[in-house]
Amino acid sequence: MIMNKKVFRFGLAAVVALSLVACGSRDKATDKSTADGKTDLKVAIVTDTGGVDDKSFNQSAWEGLQEWGKENGLSKDKGYTYYQSTSEADYATNLDTAVSNGYKLVYGIGFNLNTAVAEAATNNAETNFVLIDDIIEGKDNVASATFKDQEGAYLAGVAAAKTTKTKTIGFVGGMEGPVILRFEKGFIAGVASVDKTIKVKVDYAGSYSDAAKGKTIAAAQYAAGADIIFQAAGGTGAGVFSEAKALNEEKAEADKVWVIGVDRDQKDEGNYTSKDGKASNFVLASTLKGVGQALIKINDETAAGKFPGGKHVVYGIKEGAVDLANDNLSDEAVKAVDAARDDIKNGKITVPED
Repeated sequence: MIMNKKVFRFGLAAVVALSLVACGSRDKATDKSTADGKTDLKVAIVTDTGGVDDKSFNQSAWEGLQEWGKENGLSKDKGYTYYQSTSEADYATNLDTAVSNGYKLVYGIGFNLNTAVAEAATNNAETNFVLIDDIIEGKDNVASATFKDQEGAYLAGVAAAKTTKTKTIGFVGGMEGPVILRFEKGFIAGVASVDKTIKVKVDYAGSYSDAAKGKTIAAAQYAAGADIIFQAAGGTGAGVFSEAKALNEEKAEADKVWVIGVDRDQKDEGNYTSKDGKASNFVLASTLKGVGQALIKINDETAAGKFPGGKHVVYGIKEGAVDLANDNLSDEAVKAVDAARDDIKNGKITVPED
């Protein structure tokens, strides 16, 4: 059956504990504001443009940091915090601000921060940095964490192919790049594994924070016959949910269109009341990506003097770090997803990422 959240977290915690090998420790920040906590390590995240309320990637990281802070008796701005980027021009400034404010472990959330994190690490050798979703090599004060997003997307593709009535499915990406390409290619491969005649329409918004653009793209895809859209677009994806809700409120329950969530279980974003007055939900499934739990384990390792500097850790289905939440799948779809997951774990399926 589909993995629940508690099992998902346990699986990720186990693999990260095994994977994060000590590569030397660095000084931890000490500050009277954290004196009552269980650790004096100060941690900050610098978001991509989607922000901590994107209901997706950045929010998953922020929720993980908040959970870690609570577990260690800390509060926002007293042991941990976030710096929100509204544009790419904010990356370097936010990283510098985090360092100057005494945060000794600083995360760049997203591959777009690669250059800014690499430069900040070069200029601040006594601060540890983690880049999520991309790789920086050759720096002892930088750890890199990536995820096999294509594997979760493959499961989403299987689920979509088992559900579609129109044989037309949409994919909405944020910005083109290696990470979203993994989602796209994995999703298309999952659909094709069930039925090669199903059409997958692909569009990119060119932004992770343009909900209006996401809504426009979704409207066009639904109008072209798509009855399911998988969005991997950060804050832009909010527009996909908005368009699906607007359409479904004018439809009978049997004629609804669907959205597939990304990075965290987004089922709550799909609640609506149909034309025939029934309370319903239009989130078919959600891919899960353990960004927040990876962050918790890296924090704990660093606090113990075991920061994985210079290492690149990759998390996938086999490691319990990537999966699919069953929000509204049919029994047939669940069975197909379960079989695909097992085949990926056992190496029978290698999901393409480019």
